[in-house]
Amino acid sequence: MKNWIDNKNKYNNNQVKIDRYVFDSQLEGIRYRQLKLLEIAGEIKNLRLQVPFLLQDSFKKNGKTYRKIEYIADFVYEKKGKTIVEDVKGMKTDVFKIKQKLFEYKYPDLTLKIITMEEI
Repeated sequence: MKNWIDNKNKYNNNQVKIDRYVFDSQLEGIRYRQLKLLEIAGEIKNLRLQVPFLLQDSFKKNGKTYRKIEYIADFVYEKKGKTIVEDVKGMKTDVFKIKQKLFEYKYPDLTLKIITMEEI
């Protein structure tokens, strides 16, 4: 049986356990700690993790069923009355780039922030 710290995801990142959550990377864990401190300080509120956003409904065509497409945000919170959606990225995959475009189109009133190592 593997220890949680030994688990690696498909991008070779080490998983990190903080509080009761397991994060896909150390970078994501660091951002979680930063956001928790901001929440405690009252700068942000309603911090949520792994929030799904529907990008496209499932549908049927020519007898085939196509599954829905979802984007799952790493973090969502409120700051100064605005909802902020964050994704922590070491690199932007082609799949993420497509989902980002679909998200921006479907949710024009939400702000999607991409957090990289430089922002942490």
